[in-house]
Parts: sequence; C-alpha cells; structure tokens
Amino acid sequence: MNERKPIPFRLKRSVRALAAGGLAFGALMAAHGQTPAPARRAPAVMHDARWQSSFEAFAAADLAQAPQAGGVVFVGSSSIRMWNNLESSFQTQSSIVKRGFGGSRLSDCASNLQRLVLPYKPRLVVVYAGDNDLAEGATPQQVLGSFEALVRGVRAELPETRIAFLSIKPSPLRENLMPAVHAANGLIEAYALSESNVDFIDVYSKMLGQDGRPRSDLFGADMLHLNEAGYALWKRELSARLKI
Repeated sequence: MNERKPIPFRLKRSVRALAAGGLAFGALMAAHGQTPAPARRAPAVMHDARWQSSFEAFAAADLAQAPQAGGVVFVGSSSIRMWNNLESSFQTQSSIVKRGFGGSRLSDCASNLQRLVLPYKPRLVVVYAGDNDLAEGATPQQVLGSFEALVRGVRAELPETRIAFLSIKPSPLRENLMPAVHAANGLIEAYALSESNVDFIDVYSKMLGQDGRPRSDLFGADMLHLNEAGYALWKRELSARLKI
C-alpha cells in the first residue's frame, strides 16, 4: 500500500488559501495587474480526431520498433514533441519514448493514457503539460484535477510506476499567465509531496531572471517554445532529481 508523505505546513497553508473560494488566486492575479477569469468547468474529453495524425505516427513508430518495457515515457505538449534528440539525451540503458503532441492539454494527456503511456509499461513517466490548459481558460484547480486524473489512470494499471511532473514554464509570450502558472505549480507540488512515487521538478524558478520575468535567452523566436539552452536546463534539472 502506498504510504502518503506528510505535506509541509507551509504548502498545506498555501493550498488551503488557493482553494478557499479562489480568493488567494484572485489576489495574486490582481497583484500582477490581471483580472481572474471566471471559473469554468473542466474541459470536456477531447475528440480523438484532433490528434489522429499524432496517434497514427506513434502507432507506426511502435510497429517499426516496439519500445522495451520498463523504460521512460515523456508525455505532454509541443514542448516534449519539439525536444530534439530527447531519446538519446540522457545517459541511460532504458528506452526513452517521446509522446508529445502539439497543442495538447494536460487534460488530453490524462484522457489518452491507453495510447500514450500504458502500453509501454514504463518505470517512469515524465509529464510536461498545463500551459495550454491555462491559455484556454482552465483554472489552476482544474489543471491540478487533470494531473490527479493522470496519476489515478497510471496507478490503476501500473501501480509501481513513478510519475514526475515537470513544472509549467514561464514563457515571455504568455507572461500574462504567470500568476495562474505559479498557482497551478504550487497546487501540483503540494499534491506530489502528499503522494508516494510522484515527483515535482521545478524548472519555473530556474527560468526566471533576476527581475522575476521569463528569461528570453531560453526560448526560440516565438518566445513560447524552448531553444537548446532551455532544453539543456530541463535536462540538468531532471537529471539532478531522477534516475532516467
């Protein structure tokens, strides 16, 4: 039986504040000159047709060379899809499977575990998603709910698999979302601390300059996706925390 880890008092207090009617989150948004978006229902399960070409490409890759069980699956949005040479970036004997599909939300990852994660029976799942959810109007609490659903879905079939959440990044293009990103990261970090075999990898704070704004030197021309320096930072933080 999984033993829950105690949540530090500071994080417990932060989560309660964020959850208490959204008051703390609203204050955080106001402090950054932003008006909180009205609460919305969790996004509906997406229609598979939106991602059909990506799923067909994954299936074709599996037919060409089936990944070995017990490896590492990276799943998420375009930040995973665009990570060049990810499969060979880490010094590991385990297979690395890249399952990023551009434009996807964390809710989409949770809804499609049977296509993206479960068939590979990995020992570790690294998740990067959530900023698209927030950009489309989801609340930090809804992003947390999507991650909780993903963890439950993996645990139902692969109870020993470790799950690591790579924190939502601060990007110059979406600087207006930083209060929501910070809040979502805080909720997921507290949740990870309360669960066994769940890790929260903080890249958010490492991607801020001394002025507290996103470091543009870590991003490509679109100021949304990472450049080589940005991915090198992600690799360094992942390697320091996980055995990949």
